[in-house]
Amino acid sequence: MYINLMYIPIILAFGLSLWAQFRVKGTFNKYSEVPNQYGLTGYDAARQMLDANGLYDVPIEPIQGSLTDHYDPIARVVRLSEPVYHERSVSAIAVACHEVGHAIQHKEAYPMLVARHRMFPVVNFASGIAPFMLILGFIFNFTGLIGLGILFFSCAVLFQLVTLPVEFDASNRARRIMLSNGLATNQDERGVGKVLNAAALTYVAAALVSLLELLRLILIFVNNRD
Repeated sequence: MYINLMYIPIILAFGLSLWAQFRVKGTFNKYSEVPNQYGLTGYDAARQMLDANGLYDVPIEPIQGSLTDHYDPIARVVRLSEPVYHERSVSAIAVACHEVGHAIQHKEAYPMLVARHRMFPVVNFASGIAPFMLILGFIFNFTGLIGLGILFFSCAVLFQLVTLPVEFDASNRARRIMLSNGLATNQDERGVGKVLNAAALTYVAAALVSLLELLRLILIFVNNRD
């Protein structure tokens, strides 16, 4: 009974995840049509923010796709999707400066970012093998294998939970520095906030879905043992 009931919050969380993805795309597209007050491209804003924080040696590269922007801590490079790299919109500077926020975290050894980097190799392995262990465990009713699969899956859930403060902190840094360094006006900042808040919601929804799925698996495991 409890296991069946667990499907309800998971379905709701999955719906939230789909809505969050729809919202971030809609908000990004909306503010892609709004020019920022200083006429900066995403590249301009990112370069100025990097230089203002002493990160002169961190390059900025354009990449294909939409919302594929990221900071690569291994190569120490900020990669911006082509629309963000070239456009002079509120969305462009919001996303670009958020990614620079991660570069600043890296420079300052922000504890949660350091923890996420150290977890990544383990999580990469665990998240790849967990589904196979769970499937085989359920097929052959082998509780030991199910338990091991749950343990590996919990590593991926922990990684997502650690990601939340990393993303929130990068957004907060971006908004604060953009205003203090004259990269955005107060009018721009309202749009920047909406873009970054919509993006943050996708991480929250993904973490919630994974957390509820972990709880469901634990309940199934306990039920099988009983």
